[in-house]
Amino acid sequence: MPVSRLSLALLLSGVFATGPALAADRPEHACLDKAEQRIAVATHRAVPLAQIIKSRRAQGHHGELVRARLCRHEDKLAYMLTLLGRSGKVVRTTVDAATGEVINGR
Repeated sequence: MPVSRLSLALLLSGVFATGPALAADRPEHACLDKAEQRIAVATHRAVPLAQIIKSRRAQGHHGELVRARLCRHEDKLAYMLTLLGRSGKVVRTTVDAATGEVINGR
């Protein structure tokens, strides 16, 4: 039985040792998965994507949304938007997820 206790201890130490390492290995600009996105919106670290799109349209930007990702951008969250403009030109815009302000792009 001592062998099984030892192997259990090694297994658990390996699991706990790799947990923080996985979080540390994430790139600064890593995008959130669906569950993380829901948590970010629920905890008010990010406004819902629909609100961002509505705000952009109110400002006169009527491009069709092709892709939207919620990612870490420096020390905050940002929506990385890919839009198809009326002219057919693809536009990439980064929007602060908490405030809705454009960080870069148009």
